Amino acid sequence: MTTRSPAHSTILSVTNLRIERGGTSILRQIDWRVERGQHWVILGANGSGKTSLLSALTGYLMPTAGAISVLGETYGHSDWRELRKKIGLVSSSIRQMMSDDEGALETVASGKYAMIDFWGQISRAEKARARRLLQQVECGYLAERPWRVLSQGERQRVLIGRALMARPRILILDEPCAGLDPAARENFLQFIQRLGENRNAPTLIFVTHHVEEIMPVFSHVLLLQNGAVLAAGKKAGLLDSANLSRVFQARIQLNRVQQRYHLRVRPARSP
Repeated sequence: MTTRSPAHSTILSVTNLRIERGGTSILRQIDWRVERGQHWVILGANGSGKTSLLSALTGYLMPTAGAISVLGETYGHSDWRELRKKIGLVSSSIRQMMSDDEGALETVASGKYAMIDFWGQISRAEKARARRLLQQVECGYLAERPWRVLSQGERQRVLIGRALMARPRILILDEPCAGLDPAARENFLQFIQRLGENRNAPTLIFVTHHVEEIMPVFSHVLLLQNGAVLAAGKKAGLLDSANLSRVFQARIQLNRVQQRYHLRVRPARSP
């Protein structure tokens, strides 16, 4: 049985989500709604619950209580394997599992089946779509190059192309700039900006603990602290020194220059 919601503008809905393991509360009363046309940043310190929330959204961590719906279909009432296909995920765990000898074109094409080291036959139509996606992620020249020779930035773009192969409605980028040098990071962030501006782009959810990575294309922010929502809503109204000081449990000075953010940690007050 599939539960559908008439609210077609709602892409993702999380209601009273709670996750406990071994008597420990990992996530507490998470309420969050993502609407069509929004791009979100999930921001929090290490241990704030970002990874656990992503695992719940992608169906790999069962909630203790609460509900998660994607495009009106609710986990527990629909086929989880089918719902997962609507959420593309780019993370370091996927990056580490890729075969060194697999070409970028095959890596992208395998995204249709959500399989690592795909051994099946890729059709001509699938190869053609994979080439178009490589062009879309600005890596068309990498089609025949094996994974082992790609730079970190190129690998991230190829994995985004791979995620897009299944035509997801949501694309989660889990700390995608980890391991990138400053120049590669900025080039990648500019690419994310262009991707998000595309009229046909999926809803982007960008997970980070670096405010410098929050590009102008992101309209909303979810602030997590100790497994709970500190605040959620429009970026302009929530991203400030006071909220970030609470998120990171430090004296934070947040500055904004030309739609980009910069953070400075002030010395702790003397007792």
